[in-house]
Amino acid sequence: MSIVDKSDEEIIKIADPIWDNMVRCSNMKDYGGFTRDLSSQMLYGANEVELGKQWASNKLISSLKEGCKAIGCLRRGLYVTVIYKQNSTEIPGDFLGRLVLGEEGDEVKVFGATIF
Repeated sequence: MSIVDKSDEEIIKIADPIWDNMVRCSNMKDYGGFTRDLSSQMLYGANEVELGKQWASNKLISSLKEGCKAIGCLRRGLYVTVIYKQNSTEIPGDFLGRLVLGEEGDEVKVFGATIF
């Protein structure tokens, strides 16, 4: 069954461990762990130098609070976007996390991830 055909609950069960890993690894500035679930398309643009620059210049992405909750899912074409309410351990306020999942071969992979 395609990811876009799954229920929100099923998608969130897949997405949560991926998001949790990305948050944890972003806080540790762990490139290998952070890129573990990225699609080949995402890996092309998320090289170690680029991510290192982002970690150095953006305090938010290395101070993410773990254990946030998914708000819901949006489906578009072959992809599902899971929206998270994200907080920081250092920057006050709420932030929006966006995780775009799709399929690459037989695996669910990350095709986009942002915090704003």
